Amino acid sequence: MDKRAYGIFSIPVIVGALGYFVDIYDLLLFGIIRKTSLASLGLTPEEVLTKGEFIIGVQMVGLMIGGIIWGIMGDKKGRLSVLFGSIVLYSLANIANGMVQTVDQYALLRFIAGVGLAGELGAGITLVSELLPKEKRGIGTSLVAGIGLTGAVVAYFISKEFDWRICYYIGGAMGLLLLLLRVSVFESGMFKETKELNVSRGNFLMLFNNKDRFFTYLKCILIGLPTWFVIGVLVSFSDKFGTEMGITGAIDPGRAIMYAYVGISIGDVLIGLLSQKLRSRKKALFIFYGLTIVFMGLFFAQSGGTPATMYLICAGLGFATGFWAIFVTIAAEQFGTNIRAMAATTVPNMVRGALPLIILLFKYLREETGYINGAIITAAIIMCITLVAAWFTRETFGKDLNYVEA
Repeated sequence: MDKRAYGIFSIPVIVGALGYFVDIYDLLLFGIIRKTSLASLGLTPEEVLTKGEFIIGVQMVGLMIGGIIWGIMGDKKGRLSVLFGSIVLYSLANIANGMVQTVDQYALLRFIAGVGLAGELGAGITLVSELLPKEKRGIGTSLVAGIGLTGAVVAYFISKEFDWRICYYIGGAMGLLLLLLRVSVFESGMFKETKELNVSRGNFLMLFNNKDRFFTYLKCILIGLPTWFVIGVLVSFSDKFGTEMGITGAIDPGRAIMYAYVGISIGDVLIGLLSQKLRSRKKALFIFYGLTIVFMGLFFAQSGGTPATMYLICAGLGFATGFWAIFVTIAAEQFGTNIRAMAATTVPNMVRGALPLIILLFKYLREETGYINGAIITAAIIMCITLVAAWFTRETFGKDLNYVEA
């Protein structure tokens, strides 16, 4: 096992946070500049909505596929191989994104960028979880996410200063510069030990060939569903919700995303501290689920309000769903070292990849019941599924991670 003493402000945590910062900048940039970029390609306002949903869906499918690819590589070749390979792919894809001329080109490059972006968080969380003492890893992983999530805030302000194509170039350049910092990060000692053992590593089928392990994996995915329903539907299309609710004044979805991610960044740090205080991942998770339900209620209760109120509620929704790091940490802590990177990398990307299905459900329900009622029913379905999954998920606080799966 690696004998180095790593603290919560050590190089692996700092570099992991900066990597996730670039990841989130690139991941959320399309949502922030969706209307501007698609309008500049000659799309009508209706096409900006429908094609925007399509491109977001394609990007999320790329994340889901990339999660499997990078997860397998993380357990076979090492955590660092993912951190290097993924950032090169999504950085180059984002630079190319600044050159698109058609919707199809845009969608293809967002798919490729999605594949690259899929590896960043899972590999980073896995590495930090394995390098830090078990008493500190919850705070360490929360700091990675809390600092990293401010990338969305930076993306918003950069989008206000530069043309949307330049915004993509900036994201790609930041990713390539981060490669220089990655050289100073060491591989996980647990992975090195496992590499010497005669055990299967990075076998994706191991998540499915054992009933208990499969249901553990499924529950890890389901407990994260509210995060991307909130960001991918409620916040990203807050302008459309505002119109349906009779809110006076234009709502900028990019600004709504920015406010939401300010809330998420704060929430991610606080839930790590709360988890440490309660000595429980699940108790902290349920408290934040309760806050999510409250802010969903406030979101749907708006009628004839103002954009300022919408932005404030989006910030509250972001804070309440700031359990991203804890839910990925739970996934990392549920599995042995030989498939841990695969689990921690695929789980968040399966949640992101579920967004197209969530959007399809929402589309069906809104056609049957209306735009607002459709969103309310979708929210209720997702929260019920999530609460049941979380209830039956095993507590992992303080768990020893130095073991392998048979």
